[in-house]
Amino acid sequence: QRPDRQSWKAHCVRRGLIAELSLKLYSPLPIIKVLVLLCPLLGLLGTVTGMVAVFDVIALHGAGDAQGVARGVFRATLPTMAGLVIAISGLYMSAQLQRLAGRALDRFADSLQIGTVVREGGAERRA
Repeated sequence: QRPDRQSWKAHCVRRGLIAELSLKLYSPLPIIKVLVLLCPLLGLLGTVTGMVAVFDVIALHGAGDAQGVARGVFRATLPTMAGLVIAISGLYMSAQLQRLAGRALDRFADSLQIGTVVREGGAERRA
């Protein structure tokens, strides 16, 4: 190996490059996680507004319209269910993104250590 790859300066440059890539890879993840956490709350907001509509139907037609009330409750629970489905899917996807970011960062760090460029399509090029 060349002596300039073993120097303290080269080590600092590698660490800086890794830190820069880490920032680019991981910085969007907290935003994604917050949006995923908001999904069930937005679903509950939809449910609350749906239940208000159900209570309006009860106020107008009375509790005797069981079919109308049941239809309204069904419609009111759909936003919660949708919010939970989106949140569960989002949790899975955010975990996958975090795993992929870590894997990409590890590959990049390894390529800097052994003098190769990050693999694209399985091919490895020497620097």
